Amino acid sequence: MSDRIARIERTTRESSIVVELNLDGTGIVDVSTGVPFFDHMLTALGTHASFDLNVQAKGDVEIDAHHTVEDTAIVLGQALGQALGDKKGIRRFGDSFIPMDETLAHASVDVSGRPYCVHTGEPDYMVHSVIGGYPGVPYHAVINRHVFESIALNARIALHVRVLYGRDQHHITEAEYKAVARALREAVEPDPRVSGVPSTKGTL
Repeated sequence: MSDRIARIERTTRESSIVVELNLDGTGIVDVSTGVPFFDHMLTALGTHASFDLNVQAKGDVEIDAHHTVEDTAIVLGQALGQALGDKKGIRRFGDSFIPMDETLAHASVDVSGRPYCVHTGEPDYMVHSVIGGYPGVPYHAVINRHVFESIALNARIALHVRVLYGRDQHHITEAEYKAVARALREAVEPDPRVSGVPSTKGTL
């Protein structure tokens, strides 16, 4: 299996993003987005996926964190898709349940080449929840779904994320990110029993 690495840059009037990703890393992570809680989530993602992940983002956080978070998720998805290459020899499917105190989250991944995202189960109050920002730039939990959608669509994977139960918005969000991380880790890791593309179509 060839090196599965990617480096993607994206610059708009709202943000400037650089993501470097190594799928066969050891969880070495360096993240700076200007949104501390999002840094915490991306650090958890890289660590628990065992990816080497470098994310450097600058955006108009003086307006809102939205543009920076959204654009970073887009670039992360693009980097994931690029690093996957021809997808030969991978497990393709991944699945993980993650408990975090009172919360239980689940993520399931298919590296299918067909982008789709299902995100369900968050309590209704999450739409209005704000995490962090005292002082600093707050993270609005309503963007969780958009982050996972952006990753899935740009990586061209099917990603299902659900919250089975939970109360604390920090725990709910972090459990979701960690579940996605562990599901991705399983889906993209080499399968010693597979030499080609794991699909009856012959391509993903």
